[in-house]
Amino acid sequence: MSFTRDPAAFAVAFARCPVQAPVTARAAFLVAPEGLCVAAESAQDNAYMDPACRVDGERAQQQHRALQRALSASLPVITFPGHPDTPDAVFPNNVFATARTVHGGTLLIGRMRHPLRQREAERVDIPRFFTDVLGYRVRDLRDAPGLCELTGTLVIDRGRAVGFAGLSSRCDEAGAATMHVAFDLAASFAFALAPSEYHTNVVLAVLASRAVVLCPAALADPQAAEAIAALYAPHAIELDVREKAAFAGNCIALDDSTVWMSEAAADALAPHNRAAFERAGFAIRSVALDEIEKAGGSLRCCVAEIF
Repeated sequence: MSFTRDPAAFAVAFARCPVQAPVTARAAFLVAPEGLCVAAESAQDNAYMDPACRVDGERAQQQHRALQRALSASLPVITFPGHPDTPDAVFPNNVFATARTVHGGTLLIGRMRHPLRQREAERVDIPRFFTDVLGYRVRDLRDAPGLCELTGTLVIDRGRAVGFAGLSSRCDEAGAATMHVAFDLAASFAFALAPSEYHTNVVLAVLASRAVVLCPAALADPQAAEAIAALYAPHAIELDVREKAAFAGNCIALDDSTVWMSEAAADALAPHNRAAFERAGFAIRSVALDEIEKAGGSLRCCVAEIF
């Protein structure tokens, strides 16, 4: 397995990783936005949050229910209850993620930076669903080296088993290396995000192993952005900072022909990028999530994939 910060070395490793696993999830789970708010702890290093904003809880719940209904067109979706003590739990993919390895299905539990989010890992119902109902094993990374905010900080090309780890206040190199091993990846590329960024999945997405969406300005090193785009040419969709700020990079493919993003993200897309999604074979579908986006994340952040 290859873990590197060298873009040239990663390109060589990437070329040795053909698509040989399912490129999209077989199901997904969400967590209801109970008690959703602009959490002060999370706002410390999340520039997408405005501490002065107030969240309309009922409207957030309505939008979240609409999200589940919409995503069910692509795959089965279940929702676990939220709790006012964990207001950021609506973004479960940072705390929980799944992998398929030679040992079968694995539920990973991440190590979060902020204490408020660490509480989410203490709930027992989600791990029990995976162990008792689905027969998965659990791998708890909370005592592993480094910060491991799972698929918030690590974007994975599932078909090739390769990862893109954006280093930031939420992910250090030790954590990226831990996730590389835990997800049983063949190759991973670690690179620094721009100082204003907190999660890789807000600025980069790999869609069904055949296209990449990224905002070059959100990476600290332009050469890293160029190297990633080259891997997926001609289907490298480059966002500008306006599109990125509207969460267009926080998108996800849950089947082979559809990319999901928030309504605000879809509305922000420049015509040439909308056409680029179509050339890559993806129809754009969107859901209004502006109330949930006040909490600093968008559609992809709400989705925990089940592989």
